Amino acid sequence: MPESQALMAYDIGFAIHDGEDPGTFEDLAEVNEITPPNQQADDIDVTHQKSPNKTREYIAGMIEPGDMTVSLNWIPGSATDMTIQTLKASGDRRQMRIAWNNGVSWTFTGYIKGFEPSTALGDKMTGTVTIKVAGSTEISGMGG
Repeated sequence: MPESQALMAYDIGFAIHDGEDPGTFEDLAEVNEITPPNQQADDIDVTHQKSPNKTREYIAGMIEPGDMTVSLNWIPGSATDMTIQTLKASGDRRQMRIAWNNGVSWTFTGYIKGFEPSTALGDKMTGTVTIKVAGSTEISGMGG
């Protein structure tokens, strides 16, 4: 049996483009967890009067790019906090990038839909950023 090619979830980055031309991607600091978008195709019902075995038939429709979340250590007033708060308030769409630890990256346009800080007594302060992916995802760095 071949050895596993699984990767440990470490050294994965999430960055937001600064909006300048050409500009740069700026990493969010102290990211703990990234939950990528769950892209789903719509179901289009194409059932007709003679569908086999009285069974509904479907074809794939438009793809909903979905939402994603980034959880981080929240430091009020930090550069990361200011970026999150500014983009949430403005609703501006920006290029965003997940940089996986094997050289693959996912780049997409999105906007910050929400930010939920948490301040549990005696624990670190955290925040969860919810991002609406607003288009298709470009995947780069895949081997062949």
